[in-house]
Order: sequence, then structure tokens, then C-alpha cells
Amino acid sequence: MGILVPFDGSDLSVAALVRATTLGDAFSESVVAVTIVPESDPEYAREHDWLGPDEEFDMGEIVARLHERVADVAPEADFRHEVVSRYASAGRIAKTLRGTAKTVDASLVVIGSDNAGRMVSSIHSVGSSVASDEAFDVLIVRSPLPPDASPTDSPGW
Repeated sequence: MGILVPFDGSDLSVAALVRATTLGDAFSESVVAVTIVPESDPEYAREHDWLGPDEEFDMGEIVARLHERVADVAPEADFRHEVVSRYASAGRIAKTLRGTAKTVDASLVVIGSDNAGRMVSSIHSVGSSVASDEAFDVLIVRSPLPPDASPTDSPGW
């Protein structure tokens, strides 16, 4: 069993990874960060700060940068990435996350989202769709780490 964290490098996904690592340490659970990368989509990559304004889309480079970011935040966490179609819907991305959670035998998914838990029935939110799966528990992190906290600091609960 383990803890899965959808990770896109955003402040909320960093906070989720920090909190998941704290829980993993407390409960002797492994932590896996997973990033869903739309194939050949430079606009999406730029929106998520995975690419600079003039950089070409390079899947290997994007994955390497994300892996490095995960290692900076939580060195003991494992990292995986899943590739989806460039035009994948939020539902497809959520299905991929749920499948990854089941593959890694996650007992808990820690989602950094400012809206995932507000209306679990929304079909437009990846977080809401993952949160509605009954195969694992879900912790929704709605607050980023305080500005003066480093990612390796223990979060104040």
C-alpha cells in the first residue's frame, strides 16, 4: 500500500507532496508522485511552467524536469509519469490517475486542488473525479505551503 500524489509542479501539488511525505513517514507508507503529460502539447506544458516560452516540446526533458522537482521536494518519493493524448479530456486524465492509484495499490490519494472537494459531482474537475473513486481514501490539500516554508519542512497541520 502507498500514497499517490498527482503532481504538476504547482504550489498546491508541492504542498500535497509535502503532506503526503509526512503521512508516509508517520504510517510507513511509500509515496508515489505521478504526472500526467499530454503528448506533444507545448501550450499545456507552458501553462504549467514545464517549458519556457521559446522551448520546443521535448517529452524526455519535461519528464526529467518534473522528476527533478519531485526529488527536490521529496527525495524519498518515487516518480512516474503517464502520457495521454494531446486532446485528453479531464475525464480521461482522471481515469488515468485512478488507474495509476490502483496499479500502485494506493490506500490514499493526496490531491492539491482549490476546488476538488467543493462539488465532487462536477464532471469538469480532474480532482473531483479522482476524489469520487471509492477504491482509496482522498485527502484534498487546499492551501499551498506558507511562503517562508521550504518544501522539506514539516507542514503545520
